[in-house]
Amino acid sequence: MPERIETESRKLLGRLREALASNNEGQTRLDEVVDLIATSMMTEVCSIYLFRDAETLELCATKGLQAEAVHQTRMRLGEGLVGRTAKSRSVINTADAPSEKGFRYMPETGEERYSSFCGVPIQRLGEALGVLVVQSKAAREFTADEIYALEIVAMVLAEMTELGAFLGEGAALSARHQQHVLLRGSVGQEGASEGLVFLHEPRVVVTNPISDDPDVELSRLRDGVEKLRISVDTMLSGARANDADQAQVFEAYRMFANSTSWMRRMEADVSNGLSAEAAVEKEQSHARTRMNMAADPYLRDRLHDLDDLSNRLLRILTGQGAAARADMPENPILVARNIGPGELLEYGKALKGIVLEEGSVGSHAAIVARAWAIPLVINAKGVTTEALNGDPILVDGDQGIAHLRPDETVHSAFRDKLAMQTRAQERYASIRDLPATTKCGTTISLQMNAGLIADLPSLEGSGAEGVGLFRTELQFLIRNQMPRRAELSALYSRVVKSAKGKRIAFRTLDIGSDKVLPYMKPNDEPNPAMGWRAIRVGLDKPGVLRMQLQALLRAADGGPLSVMFPFIAEYAEFRAAKAEMDKAIAREKILGHILPSKLEVGAMLETPSLAYAPKAFFEEVDFISIGGNDLKQFFFAADRENERVRKRYDTLNASFLQFLQHVIARCAESGTPVSFCGEDAGRPVEALCFAALGLRSLSMRPASVGPVKHLLRRVDLNEVRAIMDESVARGDHSVRRSVADWLVYQV
Repeated sequence: MPERIETESRKLLGRLREALASNNEGQTRLDEVVDLIATSMMTEVCSIYLFRDAETLELCATKGLQAEAVHQTRMRLGEGLVGRTAKSRSVINTADAPSEKGFRYMPETGEERYSSFCGVPIQRLGEALGVLVVQSKAAREFTADEIYALEIVAMVLAEMTELGAFLGEGAALSARHQQHVLLRGSVGQEGASEGLVFLHEPRVVVTNPISDDPDVELSRLRDGVEKLRISVDTMLSGARANDADQAQVFEAYRMFANSTSWMRRMEADVSNGLSAEAAVEKEQSHARTRMNMAADPYLRDRLHDLDDLSNRLLRILTGQGAAARADMPENPILVARNIGPGELLEYGKALKGIVLEEGSVGSHAAIVARAWAIPLVINAKGVTTEALNGDPILVDGDQGIAHLRPDETVHSAFRDKLAMQTRAQERYASIRDLPATTKCGTTISLQMNAGLIADLPSLEGSGAEGVGLFRTELQFLIRNQMPRRAELSALYSRVVKSAKGKRIAFRTLDIGSDKVLPYMKPNDEPNPAMGWRAIRVGLDKPGVLRMQLQALLRAADGGPLSVMFPFIAEYAEFRAAKAEMDKAIAREKILGHILPSKLEVGAMLETPSLAYAPKAFFEEVDFISIGGNDLKQFFFAADRENERVRKRYDTLNASFLQFLQHVIARCAESGTPVSFCGEDAGRPVEALCFAALGLRSLSMRPASVGPVKHLLRRVDLNEVRAIMDESVARGDHSVRRSVADWLVYQV
C-alpha cells in the first residue's frame, strides 16, 4: 500500500482516537466521527446506520444528509443498498447508486443527489452491528485503498461500541451487555436454576484498538505469534506421541499459525494504525463471517481452527482469561459455544446450569447434564456474544430458554417457579421409601439411569429401586486413549458396591452416531445415527467388546450381573453378541476367576425390526429394555437431533402406543421381562400411559423418580386405560389431551 494512504489512514485513526477519548456524550461522538471520516475521505456524505433490533437498521449519525433524518430513517435488513450491505456482510461499491438494483429512495435524507455509494459492514467477531456509508456527487467507484481504510475505521467503531463509547443521554446506542436478553434455544435437560454466568472461554475485550506506535505494535504482534507457534508445536509433539488423530488437528493449527498471508494481513493492519489485538480481531471477524456463510463442513472446520487460534493469540497479547477457572462464582451457570465431556466433568457438580450456543440432545454434554440433573439449554444462538462473566442468568431447561440479565418482573416470576419446584421436591421426599403402587394395586418398578460413579449416590436419595441403564461409554469418551481391562473392572466394581445390592443393568459400549471416541478415527457417514454404531461396532471389533465383558464379569465378584447389548436390530446380532459373552465366560473360567452367581443377558429394543424378531429371540433373551429415545426417531423417521422434525411427533401418538402394546404382548407371551428406558419414562403423563399399557418397569433420570411415583400413587390404571382406549376409538392421533383433561379432575 502506498505510504501516502498509510499515513492518511493513521492520521484518520489518530483523529478518531481524540474524538472517542473526549468527554462528549455518545451522539456527539458519533457526529464527530462521521464529520472526520467525510473530511478525510473527501466525500460529501458519511453516515452510520446501526441495528435497532435484529431486522431493523436506523440512521444514527450523518454528515451530508438531512440532519432531521437522524433516528427517523429506518430500513429492514436487506432493504436498500444499506440493508443489502448489512445482510450480505460485504462491501457494496457503486458509481451510480440510484440505478443499482435494490436502491431505496428516501426523500427525508436527500440522498438522491449523490451518485457514488460505498457501504462497509460494521461487525465484531461475526456479529453485525451496522453499516458505515460514504457517498459523493461525482460518479466514481471508491478505490481498494479507500475501502481498506473504511474497513479499518469500521473495525474501530465496532470495538468502541463494545466498550460503550457511544452511550449517554441522547446516545445513538443503548448500553450493550446491560439489557435483559431472552435467549431461545432447545431443551437439553429439564429443570430450572439461577446463577451467574461463567464463560468456558472468556471473551477477550480489546481496550486499545488504535495504536500509539506502529513499530511497537508490530513487535508485540510478532512476539505474540512466535509464542503461539511455540505452544502449537508443543501440543503437536505431545499429540504425535499419543494420538495420530489429534496430531492431524494440531497439524492444521500449525499450518494456520505459520500462514504468511495471515501474518501479512495483520501486519498491514497494524501499519495502518490498529493495535496488535485489533489487527488479530479484524482477521477473526472476517473468518467468522466466512464461517457463518460456509456451506462446506470441511471449510467450516478449518475456519473454526483459525477462530480458535485467534482466541489463543488474543489471550497471549492481552493476558486475559489466564486464571478464569479460579474466579468461578458461587452459583455458576456455564456458558459456552460447545464443550466436550472431559472438559465438562472437570467443572464437577458445582455447576447450577449450562447454556450452549451449539450442541444437540444426544451430545456428550447433554448426557453428562442428565446424569447430574443439571438444567441444560442448547442452540441458544448469540449467548457467547451477549454474556459476560458474572452476569445474572436464569436457565429454564423445561422450555429451552435462558434469561440473561433479567429484569425484576422476570426474576420474580422465575423465583416463584423455583419455589414451587422446591415445595414439590419436599412432597416427593416424603414418599421416597414407598413403592410406586397405584390405586388399583399395581406396583411399577422405577429405576434410574446413570453413567458416572458420581451418579450412584442419587440411587438412594431418589427412591429408585435400581439402575435400569448404566451407560458405560462415558468412561471411554472422557479419555484420550482406550482404558485398560483392569481400569474398567475397578470402575465397574465401585459402581456395583455403590449400588449396595440393588440391580444394575450395564449397557455395553454404545458409540458411533453422535458419540465418537477421541482416539477412534471418525467415519464419514451420511447418516451416522443409522450407521456403524453400538453393537455393530462391538461385533466388528470383538476384542474391545470381549475386554469390556470380562471387566464386567470380574467386577461382579461372584454376585449377580445384568448386561444388555445396545441397538440390536435382529436376532442374529443378539446371538453373535451373546456368543462373545460365552467366550468371555470361558476365558474367565480358564483363568480361574470367580463367575457371577446369576447372569442376565438382555437387549435394547431401539429399532422397530426387533419387535418382529422370531419367537426364539424373545424366549432366549433374559430381558428387554425399550430404548425410547432411538426407537421413537426410527419409528417416526424423525431425527431427534433435528429441531424441525423431532417435536412433530408425540410419544403418546396412537400408532406408537399400539406398537408398544405389540412389544409388551410378545414379551408377555414368552414371559420376558420388559422395561421402558429414556426421557419419556421420566415424564409423569407418559409414564402413566406406559403403565396403563402394561409396562411394569420404567427407567429414568433420578430427579424424575419422585414426580412419576407421586402421580402413579394417585391414580387407577384401569381408568387411565379406559380413557386411552376411548381416545383411540374416536380417532384421536394422540391420547395426550384426553389423559391430561382427565387428570385435571382426578389429581
